[in-house]
Amino acid sequence: MRTATLARTTKETSVEITVNVDGTGRAEIDTPIGFLSHMLDAIARHGQLDLDVSAAGDTFIDYHHTVEDVGLVFGEVFAAALGDKRGIRRFGHAYVPLDEALARVVVDFAGRPYLVFDVPMDREMLLIHKDFPFVLVEEFFKSFANKCACNIHIDLIRGRNGHHAAEAIFKAFAIAVREAKQIVTSDVPSTKGVL
Repeated sequence: MRTATLARTTKETSVEITVNVDGTGRAEIDTPIGFLSHMLDAIARHGQLDLDVSAAGDTFIDYHHTVEDVGLVFGEVFAAALGDKRGIRRFGHAYVPLDEALARVVVDFAGRPYLVFDVPMDREMLLIHKDFPFVLVEEFFKSFANKCACNIHIDLIRGRNGHHAAEAIFKAFAIAVREAKQIVTSDVPSTKGVL
């Protein structure tokens, strides 16, 4: 089983995450941000991961610290669970619609952190749910990419409803990850021999 647990505590947040990348989609999510919890559950279910998340943070200030730190810990623990990445497919992609929204996500677990987030809307002004600004979607994936050392390209091909767009993005990410983490060979999928 490829599994790992990581805890991180700062003056702003406390986050503990356990992930089993060979899971069945089971999720136990406890965060103070309903929309974030909903999206983490979607990642687990559609990515076929077992995911336990416990997070607390200074949400009386705003949601930024908690969303960012959950992304950081999730990225780091996911990388730990993948280990040396021997045998993985490495690349994954998915298109996911949700009503008028259509998202495409491509991932590469190459050991090179990079995020391209091409979402053509005024993210600063758009609230997905209550006081959850769309910009935090980008912060979550930037944090994940940096700590997991993976390349993520996120494109919103179309969409007018912020909730639909964000949910399509998270689900497309989950399915791309499900594809990329699959064991398909016994070799390291790189001409360098290491990822």
